[in-house]
Amino acid sequence: MATSKKLAEQIAAAESEIKEKEKKLLELKQKHKAQEGKEQTHRLIERGKILESLIEDAATLTDGQIQALLEKTITTDFAVKILTQLKQQNVEATGEKSEAERATAEE
Repeated sequence: MATSKKLAEQIAAAESEIKEKEKKLLELKQKHKAQEGKEQTHRLIERGKILESLIEDAATLTDGQIQALLEKTITTDFAVKILTQLKQQNVEATGEKSEAERATAEE
């Protein structure tokens, strides 16, 4: 009988621990989502600044005009080629970094 009571206490303790860890996991996920939102907002602001610095009198253009400009510019063969090259550079840089990280970890 004492063993049964001890097991019940262990079960209760384990369930309590699981609830605490689930709560912590939820908090971490919320923090992560908030951080990603902050990073996205910062990125959008920075890219907006870049765009406006490259277009003379950009403030006089509407959002629709800016969108039309970007859509027409980004879809040209030249822009597609440049974007493809930039993406490839990112893949290569990420691959090189991963290889360097693995080599460091092995040492």
